[in-house]
Amino acid sequence: MSVVIKLENLGKRYRLGDINRRMLYEDLQRFWARARGKPDPFATVGDPVKTAHATESGEIWALKNVDLEIRDGDVVGIIGRNGSGKSTVLKILSKITAPTEGRALIKGRIASLLEVGTGFHAELTGRDNVYMNAAILGMSKTEVDRKFDEIVDFSGVEKFIDTPVKRYSSGMMVRLAFAVAAHIEPEILIIDEVLAVGDAAFQKKCLGKVSEVAREGRTILFVSHQAAAVENLCTRGVVLDGGHVVFQGTQTEALGHYADSFGHFTGDLRDRKGRKGSGDLRVVAIEMRKPDGERITTVATGQDVDIFLHFENHTGQSWPELKVYIDIKNQFDIPLFRHGNLYTDDSFGSGLPSRGALVCRLKRLPLPAGSYRLDYLIRTQAHRSILLDQLEAAVDLHVDGGDFYGTGRVPSIHDGSCLVEGQWRLETDATPDPVTPILGKTDPVEKLSI
Repeated sequence: MSVVIKLENLGKRYRLGDINRRMLYEDLQRFWARARGKPDPFATVGDPVKTAHATESGEIWALKNVDLEIRDGDVVGIIGRNGSGKSTVLKILSKITAPTEGRALIKGRIASLLEVGTGFHAELTGRDNVYMNAAILGMSKTEVDRKFDEIVDFSGVEKFIDTPVKRYSSGMMVRLAFAVAAHIEPEILIIDEVLAVGDAAFQKKCLGKVSEVAREGRTILFVSHQAAAVENLCTRGVVLDGGHVVFQGTQTEALGHYADSFGHFTGDLRDRKGRKGSGDLRVVAIEMRKPDGERITTVATGQDVDIFLHFENHTGQSWPELKVYIDIKNQFDIPLFRHGNLYTDDSFGSGLPSRGALVCRLKRLPLPAGSYRLDYLIRTQAHRSILLDQLEAAVDLHVDGGDFYGTGRVPSIHDGSCLVEGQWRLETDATPDPVTPILGKTDPVEKLSI
């Protein structure tokens, strides 16, 4: 397979305006002064900002020394933390911005979907924007005429196609934008995380279309925090960190490398940074125990576990109506479930001591073997809502395989993130009710009678 995208020593630098605090006319006068060999007209003695040359503190490299080759037919998932440079790579490839150094070589027609409403004009109707956006992406009017009905049907906004898009919701906008990008039959399709704007049904529809494009042998660059989508759609993975390519390999290897990059936290939280809240009540440690009180560092699938949030009450207040939540997320920071005393209507009595522990018992832990992350949030609802303490990724939760179903057979984490109890049976005389309307086929407004 031939190389269709080649990045050579690619770099992109941005200036931090709040540090430089310079205006365009100042930059022009500086340039003219240097061209004539004159001193900087804005330089002042002892002022490190207004010097003839920009300082490194006033700039940031979104990308640096990026080398990458993508071949025809590759489906590449680009993953990394926020600010790692993923979107910057896509914007350079889409020619939205130019690199500061290096070069990006591209062979073939590109269709990109980077931001909601890119290339749309708010005052034009959806119909007009389909033709305009398709033309921007290199599609002729004849091609649009031939595929217009298919594009509109895929978007699901046919009722509003002649309405100005300024009246569209963000979800409607991304539906129409994706429908156009997916139907111009590009050699290279570039998709950023914008699919997260749509609802679950539309996301599934879009991922199905991406899979269809991939099966046709076209090249796809896919940026997403959805690990399952990257695992199922992609054949290769690239991990970015701090503007550098830190790993290339199969999509499974890349996801594993990304997960490992988060590191591990201990249960001692006294010196942890990144907290939110007033700090009047603060969690200083988290630990797990079995129901009999034995301390544990890992928990088995299907096991009851007590999670202790050891706190210090610095003000001595009673903090009535305390609301405490724990959030369990997977290694890619995707929420799996939340538990809080509000849901179970449990209270902590009339007041809190200066030290103690808030304990949550999770019954039959419904997680397959793997590593997870625990966040917590504590607030009081008395008189007014006050956030007392909140910390994301407070500790790691390590789960060993356990016999959740009592059969010795448990799905792996690749089959789903949560386990549920259930039973199967056979009904020999069960038939569907013929009067039950099929979902989506009956208009509830037409059937309503008063």
